[in-house]
Amino acid sequence: MNFAEKYLSIRKHTEQLCGPLQTEDYVVQPVADVSPPKWHLGHTTWFFETFILKPFSSNYQIYNEDYNFVFNSYYETVGNRVIRTDRGNLSRPSVSDIYQYRNYVDEAMVKFLSNEIKDDVNELLVLGFNHEQQHQELLLTDIKYILGNNPLFPVYSEFKSEILNLPSAAQKLLNIQAGVYEIGFNGDGFCFDNELNRHKVYLNDFAISSSLVSNHDFIEFIADGGYSNFNFWHAEGWDWVKSNHIEAPMYWHKIDGKWFNYTLQGLKPVNDEHPVTHISYYEAYAYASWKGMRLPTEFEWEIAAKHFNWGERWEWTESAYLPYPGFSKAPGAIGEYNGKFMVNQKVLRGASIATPEAHSRITYRNFFHPHLRWQYTGIRLAK
Repeated sequence: MNFAEKYLSIRKHTEQLCGPLQTEDYVVQPVADVSPPKWHLGHTTWFFETFILKPFSSNYQIYNEDYNFVFNSYYETVGNRVIRTDRGNLSRPSVSDIYQYRNYVDEAMVKFLSNEIKDDVNELLVLGFNHEQQHQELLLTDIKYILGNNPLFPVYSEFKSEILNLPSAAQKLLNIQAGVYEIGFNGDGFCFDNELNRHKVYLNDFAISSSLVSNHDFIEFIADGGYSNFNFWHAEGWDWVKSNHIEAPMYWHKIDGKWFNYTLQGLKPVNDEHPVTHISYYEAYAYASWKGMRLPTEFEWEIAAKHFNWGERWEWTESAYLPYPGFSKAPGAIGEYNGKFMVNQKVLRGASIATPEAHSRITYRNFFHPHLRWQYTGIRLAK
């Protein structure tokens, strides 16, 4: 697959994710962390226009000068922008306008990609592909939040499952011996800068579960008063529980004494066998504490991951999101991609059912603030 075909394939998938939406669904922003679907469509288009077409296509005419202000996400180098909390106030540009913008940029990109591409532009293109794939995952989880907070619990798709049907295996603890291990990306393919540099770490003996915590497991935690016993929680997590009246994972509802959860297929009874999801780090830590265990560090996870199935849920780790030894930010706006977020966040490893195909790898480092849970996050225990 050449660059033009790869580009069009990725762009098409983004629009396919929006296929089940009504026009009104594109505009909603229920909370600050959720962006309206139409903003994702515009922002991913702006990325290619700003970082590929404007600097490298000599005859390119900017589609709309105002779109740099509307669709810039957090790149201080590129200029002012609409603040994140105000994205839902953008009734204009319309959904139709944004699709026209996408078509305009796509045509220019295909024409640009028909020529010989220099190596430095190749790197930006591949980053752009991976950037859009990241937004595809955010787009789907944002759509779920928008629909899941609609009192009618509308169905996104009857055919969109939230499990991968991975080969089942008996839950057991996998023992990993102490030693010096190498961590970080190694190879010729793409990785984000936060996966570099490869380095050595020493790990003590540890054990890690072969399976994710299930809904059945987590219901036992709830039934045993897990959300009402401060002993299992960090002080900050306990404050979060009390301040937000948290009693269950996100999207769970108790109806006539039974647990239901909102899924992409609508409101369904909680399936005991499925891995629990939409869990904050605070909840993951509390559950592990209740079980007399802990969460793995990201380094333990990376070394052990070749021994178990992963990819259904982003898995919280006990590691703070920090730079690896020798990490350096690229110059300019691209250097803002990951480095400036390395504070007050926890690392998640793996992938989820929302992660696009071929976008996951064992060294991938996702990261979120401890209270967030609108992504497909889950729990794997260690000791």
